[in-house]
Amino acid sequence: MVSGNATLAAGRLRIGMVGGGPGAFIGGVHRICLAMDGQFQLVAGAFSSDPAKSRQTGGELGLDPKRVYATWGELLDVEARLPADQRIHAVSIVTPNHVHFGPAKAALERGFHVICDKPLCITVEEADELERLVAKTGLRFCVTHNYTGYPMVREARNLVRSGRLGDVRKVYVEYLQGWLSDKLEDSGQKQAKWRSDPKQSGACGAMGDIGTHAANLAEHIAGSPLDSLYARLTTFVPGRLLDDDGMVLFKLKNGANGTLSASQVCVGRENGLMIRVFGTKGGLQWEQEKPNDLQVWWKDKAPELWRPGNGWVDAEAKTLQRIPPGHPEGYLEAFANLYKSFALAIRGQPDISAPFPTVSDGLAGMKFLRACVKSSKEDRWVGV
Repeated sequence: MVSGNATLAAGRLRIGMVGGGPGAFIGGVHRICLAMDGQFQLVAGAFSSDPAKSRQTGGELGLDPKRVYATWGELLDVEARLPADQRIHAVSIVTPNHVHFGPAKAALERGFHVICDKPLCITVEEADELERLVAKTGLRFCVTHNYTGYPMVREARNLVRSGRLGDVRKVYVEYLQGWLSDKLEDSGQKQAKWRSDPKQSGACGAMGDIGTHAANLAEHIAGSPLDSLYARLTTFVPGRLLDDDGMVLFKLKNGANGTLSASQVCVGRENGLMIRVFGTKGGLQWEQEKPNDLQVWWKDKAPELWRPGNGWVDAEAKTLQRIPPGHPEGYLEAFANLYKSFALAIRGQPDISAPFPTVSDGLAGMKFLRACVKSSKEDRWVGV
């Protein structure tokens, strides 16, 4: 096994990518965000299961043709044999869900740090194996629950953990989209096609795609893992093979109750991720479509609107701010914050506590999905 920490130059860390070929959405997002802070340089990739398409993407990105590979296995094998001052330090995995586990496991075994799109994999068993492997190797592993990278999400988390809201009682989180209100997968649309295929997406559709984001955000801000839940997964579009709508009642280990709704058939909604948290002294609300605004409510004084870029923002939230007050800061910046923190962790310079979601957060997401499927099938509360 080579060491992913070998030859950590003062300059950019070298990274390879698995997936993200022609027609991919999230691969392009990852490439923008890994480059935003100058911490990483994309130098290698296996961008598609079709070697010709992989070469096409590599050419468009201006990569050395010798480091554009036909398969992810070839990418990892060849890169691992390169001299320490040439090989990649990390791998970015941006494939459909069913091609997360294999490359992630192989990368860790070859000494490469891993940043992987969510959900972590297909089964809890796979996630367990990855968590054990990360512990064994000591390598860094980030799962891109990118909404944790927003400054005001970090501010909300710290507001709860400071105790200023009191003991958390209620958590409401929803993630509503409308883009799959019709059977778009029959049109050949790439994003809809793989997300609706159990062989590629796994046991869940909408709940796996966006529900895991909602569950992660609830745990991140409320500061407590899920304990048990009662779920109903529904498929509204005739002929669709996976859920396109889901509702979950849940309990947190800290005693709070909550609800989670994840749907991709809410006509007219674009990316409606919202969370509300209520404690014994106050409450808060954050919406992804208005990411600069954190609404805060108090028992004994007027409501407040908190915004990033101001001097009173918590020190940890300040590390995620990029631009002065009043300038819009959004999805790409939050995503890039995970890459920045991932790079600093590889260098041994973590900037804040819990700087990015880890393999353990990915495992929690898989346990959440397993519990949702079980609860919905058996029509009862189940433990997470």
